Amino acid sequence: MSDSTSAHLTAQSTLPPAIQGWKLYLADQGNSVHTVKAFVHDLELLAAFLSPTRTLGSITTADLNHFLNWLQKGRGVPCSPKTLARRITSLKSFFRWLHQHAVLPMNPAEKLVQHSVLSPLPVVLTPQEVDLVMEVCQKHRRAKKPDARYFALFYLLISSGIKKTECLALNLNHLDLDPSNPYLFVRYPNPQYRYKERKISLPKDWLEGFEEYRHQYNIYDRVFPWSQRRLEYLLEDLSQEAGLEKHISFDMCRWTCALLDLQSGMEKNAIRQKLGLSKVQWREIGMKLDQLAESLLNR
Repeated sequence: MSDSTSAHLTAQSTLPPAIQGWKLYLADQGNSVHTVKAFVHDLELLAAFLSPTRTLGSITTADLNHFLNWLQKGRGVPCSPKTLARRITSLKSFFRWLHQHAVLPMNPAEKLVQHSVLSPLPVVLTPQEVDLVMEVCQKHRRAKKPDARYFALFYLLISSGIKKTECLALNLNHLDLDPSNPYLFVRYPNPQYRYKERKISLPKDWLEGFEEYRHQYNIYDRVFPWSQRRLEYLLEDLSQEAGLEKHISFDMCRWTCALLDLQSGMEKNAIRQKLGLSKVQWREIGMKLDQLAESLLNR
């Protein structure tokens, strides 16, 4: 077996040592402490539900369905649809890991029905609201004491769709400022997230404002050398100055960018790649974008 965390396990092993091995595996894969804790807790519930002597190889799909039914109706503790969906994901991930590393010849969780839960539609900016905010950005650029920071930040977010963490990690060497074809590289130091790395075209009219901002703030390394909170305050300033009831955020800019791209006719796969999403992540995101576009048409 290539994975040392499963090397000591067999079909005759019980759940507790397998859960411990899976916990180490999840941590090795770079998952957050909170994700590992939640997934492990889900499997510990399964261990408590089944007999402590049950072996991994004796667990069937029927056992897992009985467990899920118990979570919903027999445990006496509320289990929200979102929590249930995560617990099904935990079971599928755990038993897939055992099967992939030849601990189990069959995966009993493979045929479990996943209960997808769509969270509420995100709040986005309309094209008219984007124009209002851009007017505020331009006002700051042309002020008696010019400040192009608002323009550089907001226009970049609304046109690239990068996440907050990606924006904070952006360095000058991630930008190609060729006037004929400007773009940025989104890079990740952790090899686990290499699939998120991508090249995103930038608007040519962003360059002039960015150069102004660069000289005004002596930018030589990080593109936005401020804290997350400070940048969030800048976006909130724009909300207030544009007279919006909405509170502009990094996430709102990301969704707005994706929606504007969809409405402009960009292919969905190109939007997915621009956002750095896997095909699995795109299932829900793509559905929400379609719903957002439809809701705006029906207003």
